[in-house]
Amino acid sequence: MPTLLHIESSPRKKRSASIEVATSYMDAWRNAGPDRHVEVLDLWAAELPQLDGDALEAKYADLEGASLNDAQKRAWDVFRQISQRLHNADVLMFSVPMWNFSVPYKLKHFIDVVSHRGLLFSYDERGLTGLLTGKKAVVVYAKGLRYATDAATPAGMPDFQQPFLDAWLRFIGVTDIESIVVEKTLLGAQTDRIGRQAACERAAAMAARELERPC
Repeated sequence: MPTLLHIESSPRKKRSASIEVATSYMDAWRNAGPDRHVEVLDLWAAELPQLDGDALEAKYADLEGASLNDAQKRAWDVFRQISQRLHNADVLMFSVPMWNFSVPYKLKHFIDVVSHRGLLFSYDERGLTGLLTGKKAVVVYAKGLRYATDAATPAGMPDFQQPFLDAWLRFIGVTDIESIVVEKTLLGAQTDRIGRQAACERAAAMAARELERPC
């Protein structure tokens, strides 16, 4: 059964532009083939573990080739279970609002939880290897202003949102990445509505193309 995992990083829910556009993609994706399944990981409702105490000791014990004690194993199993959700999915969907030129801290926390050796990547004397090969990622980026490369941004403000997610996805082995941008959401209700509608249409068309390829 093809599975799409939607990772929500906006706390606005029904008012969220990124979630609205992601929902348009998911609705069309479900209709693109039989038995398609969608799971949601709401980062604002999830209890993400802290990387301290036994978990931190487990991480470094593994790096040093030492055995983990029972407490360390239990702590590290929580990290392993969360990262396994990414392994189990065929499509990884992220709905990501821009916060302070980058991503919400909940998404950064999630990335720090799952990005460890043996979970999403491996390395040896030959270098680093991502473990999430053969998967597709779809990322919806919501931006309050326009950050297009062909447009001057106010006061030359930087955009670390998409470059960060693209770099991380490639690092963990995902090279099939599609992006949908909804922008100018802070420039009034009408501009926001027009931007959302256009992005939703692009998202639905993109998902419909899945009929042409196996999941």
